[in-house]
Amino acid sequence: MTLLDRYIFRGVLTTCLAAVGLFAFVLILVNAIRDLFAHVLAGQLAFAEFARLMLLLVPFVISYALPMGMLTGVLLTLGRLSADNEITAMRSTGISLSRIARPVIVVGILGMAAALEVNFELMPHARVVYDRELTLAERTNPLSFIIPRTFIRDFPGYVLYVGEKKGPVFTDFWLWQLDDRRRVTRFVRAGSGRVDFDPATNELIVNLSNAEVETLDEKDPESFAESPRVASVEQTDPARLSLERIFGQQAGRQKLAWMTYAELQAEMARVSRLAVLPGGQTRAQARMKVALAIQDKFNGAFAVLSFALLGVPLGIKVSRRETSANLGLAALLGLGYYFLTVAVTWLDRHPSYRPDLLYWVPNLLMLGVGTWLFTRIDRRGRKR
Repeated sequence: MTLLDRYIFRGVLTTCLAAVGLFAFVLILVNAIRDLFAHVLAGQLAFAEFARLMLLLVPFVISYALPMGMLTGVLLTLGRLSADNEITAMRSTGISLSRIARPVIVVGILGMAAALEVNFELMPHARVVYDRELTLAERTNPLSFIIPRTFIRDFPGYVLYVGEKKGPVFTDFWLWQLDDRRRVTRFVRAGSGRVDFDPATNELIVNLSNAEVETLDEKDPESFAESPRVASVEQTDPARLSLERIFGQQAGRQKLAWMTYAELQAEMARVSRLAVLPGGQTRAQARMKVALAIQDKFNGAFAVLSFALLGVPLGIKVSRRETSANLGLAALLGLGYYFLTVAVTWLDRHPSYRPDLLYWVPNLLMLGVGTWLFTRIDRRGRKR
């Protein structure tokens, strides 16, 4: 490796690592706000557990941050070299554009190899552990889902509100029972109540005392032709609030995106042997879902290299020092790429269209555009 190769390689690698770190930080923050902060505020997660879960998010977000970070790093580095006329100086000495791009290709290949390891091994293991530990943390204090002076809509078929909370005992308890169309069919207001957790069924059991129960017409609860039936009771029948949706259990099966390569191959063999498939899907549809999960991981890793190759002509052509402009361009291209890949997954129920092969179209488009731009810039440089 010559001095020029080392110079470009070091600049691209350093900038790409910084860009990957930036995108990873943003994605970690988004996931933490969505999944963790509410549990921290509710007292379900200690700081040590919160920090560990944040670390477990790193492999998950890296799988998305690597392609974007690679494109941004190449744009920033080559854009700066072009703006400083260093690319022009290299070309004037007879160095070809492909020679200048060689260190970038090496960085792209290294990034692709890292992405394969992350997508097929590190991310699935970390995501499974993350999901399990978050669920365990929630189970240690399930009553923390009931927050005083807050309307709680997390439980299917119910909305509840409590005034004060002392351990499992609550005061000023309001409970609305809803039908399938989320219309109120029963309203209970109690002076006090007790909530217990049943770990066998993942349910909160609500027993209310000194309650006033208002029952509406089940067929048409929004009709006020007749007055609702109102009764006062000392003790209500127990109401069972399911925590299945909050705990995020997936009917006993692991998500395909959270499986390693060996697990995905085993899953492909399993669905091929099943006589009856769940959800009324055909064997071809079930196999295609697994094939798409595998191709998604391969495709995401190869995107690191294709984004690096696309960044070479774009960085030289744009010739900008400004970080914000290059970040905006990278984000726009990345969003376009991810939109196309998501659009392909909509065809998972139509195996005859071969969405597993169509998954590679966005990458091929990126490579095609990059090759076309690369050729144009190289020809212009030779004419000069």
